[in-house]
Amino acid sequence: MGPAETAGSLAVEVLWSPERGQWRRMTLSLPEGSTVVEALRASQWFDEAALRTLKTGIWSKLRPLDTPLRQGDRVEVYRPLTVDPKEARRQRYQATGRRIVTRHRPLGKKA
Repeated sequence: MGPAETAGSLAVEVLWSPERGQWRRMTLSLPEGSTVVEALRASQWFDEAALRTLKTGIWSKLRPLDTPLRQGDRVEVYRPLTVDPKEARRQRYQATGRRIVTRHRPLGKKA
């Protein structure tokens, strides 16, 4: 058992990107039965008014603030989208002139 893990406590990680290209990461030790909102309060990154408007998730899955945490959970705080994803792809294509190809839909093959 590490220093962050004692009997009756949970070690969780909180991640937040306040701006593009910036990341904040904090490991917290919280009492068992803690929720997402309690982890965010413990991080002291957000004021009480901002807490109610945040989009949050655990391990990339959107979760409400009252979700109970488990040992080793990663709480993520999501920023609002500034550009529609389809429009962002169009802009990247116009800038580079290259189509973005993924493994799931290669060029030239129809499903």
